[in-house]
Amino acid sequence: MILSVRGRRVMLDAALARLYGVPTKALNQAVKRHAERFPDDFVFRLTGQERAQVVTDCDRFARLKHSTALPLVFTEHGAMMAAMLLNSPQAASMSVFVVRAFVRMRERLAANAGILQRLAEIDGTLLEHDEALRSMWAKLQPLLQPAPEPPRRRIGFHSRRAST
Repeated sequence: MILSVRGRRVMLDAALARLYGVPTKALNQAVKRHAERFPDDFVFRLTGQERAQVVTDCDRFARLKHSTALPLVFTEHGAMMAAMLLNSPQAASMSVFVVRAFVRMRERLAANAGILQRLAEIDGTLLEHDEALRSMWAKLQPLLQPAPEPPRRRIGFHSRRAST
């Protein structure tokens, strides 16, 4: 349910409302009534292009394709603020679930960053080794060529005059 939009990890309003057990309209109305509690880094509205990208990336949001309204998306802090505003038992319990999901995603991204860093180090080492192997191959190449055959000596007795 967590998507990446504008470089942030977010949840769509419909997905968050479903988790909190309220209609999407009720969630959006609560956000509208308490707009001062939802700065741009807590919640923002998708553009038409972003909505199309979300629909393309996630089949479960296909019904957004024909929606006239652009959906709101909530960051981790926005999801927590919405849970406090809704003040329902299900919203309170699910807010813990949402925070844990965001934390788990952050941990996985950090682990992936570590793996990517290690792969970059290995790649650099392999490039160094590749260059060293090319250098050794260039030096070994002349040694691997067959030696030229020495001139053949003629069998029998030869006088010096005859050979000159």
